[in-house]
Amino acid sequence: MEKELSIIKQDFLDHKEDFIEAIKNFFTIHHIFMGIGMLLVILIYYIIYRLVRKGIRRVNIEKLPEERKEILIRVARYIYYFAVVVYVLGLFGIKLSAIWGAAGIAGVAIGFAAQTSVSNLISGIFIVSEKSLKLGDTIIINDVTGVVDAISLLSVRIHTYDNQMVRIPNSSIINSVLTNNTYNSYRRFLVNVSVAYESDLPFALETLKKAPELCPTARTFPESKAWIEGFGASGINMILAIWFNNNDLATVKSEVFIAVKKVFDDANIEIPYNKIVVQNA
Repeated sequence: MEKELSIIKQDFLDHKEDFIEAIKNFFTIHHIFMGIGMLLVILIYYIIYRLVRKGIRRVNIEKLPEERKEILIRVARYIYYFAVVVYVLGLFGIKLSAIWGAAGIAGVAIGFAAQTSVSNLISGIFIVSEKSLKLGDTIIINDVTGVVDAISLLSVRIHTYDNQMVRIPNSSIINSVLTNNTYNSYRRFLVNVSVAYESDLPFALETLKKAPELCPTARTFPESKAWIEGFGASGINMILAIWFNNNDLATVKSEVFIAVKKVFDDANIEIPYNKIVVQNA
C-alpha cells in the first residue's frame, strides 16, 4: 500500500508543472469574462422566471384558480431549467440537435416506457381546462373518497377521511366516472324510513314532511320533499329528501335522524324493526 502511494505521489510531482500550466491556461481573461457573462445570463433568466411566477400568483383567483396557478408555475420552472441547460451547453459548443441524434435509439425505448406519463400529462391538461375539480373538493373516484390536496400535470393527490394520502393518475380520472360532491355549493341528502303497514299513510307522509322544520342546518330552498317509495319486507318504505350546504353534511345527518324519530314518536307512528318474542313454556 505504501509503495502504491509513493508511486502516485511521484507521478503527481512529475506532472505538477503540467497541472499548474493547465490551470493557468484555463483561468484566462477570456474564460473569466465568459464565466461572468454566463452567470449574468442565468441571473437574467432567473429574474424573468421569478417575475413570471409572481405575475401568475397575483392573478385574481376568480380568473385563475389556485390549482391552475401551480401548474402554470411548474411549467414556467421547467422552461427556465431547459433554457439554462441549453444555454450552458451552447457555451461549450454542444448542440442540442447532436444530443437528440445520439440519443435517438434510447429515445425510442424511453418513449415506449413513458407512454403512461404522456397519457397522464395530456389527461392533466384536460382536467385543468374543463375545471371538473379544484383544491378542497370532495371527490369519489374508483370507490375512493377524499379531499383534493394537489392537482399536478401527472396526478391528483387527495386525503381520505381517515387521513390517508391517495395519489390518482390523471388518466384514471379521465377514464373513470368522477363524482364531485362539492362542485356545487349545496346538495341533497336522502333518508330512508319505514312505517308499519297498519299506519295511516297520508298522515305518516305529512308527519315526515315536518321533520326538516326541526333541522336548523337544512336549507329552505330548494324545498324538502317526502314521498312513498314502495312496499318493504316489514313496512312501507318512505323517503325524505332534504337539502343542505356542503359543509353541513355531518351536522344535518344527525339533525335529520333525530327529527324523524321525534315527529314519529310525537304522532305515535311506529318505525318497524325486527323483534324476537320469547314465550314461557
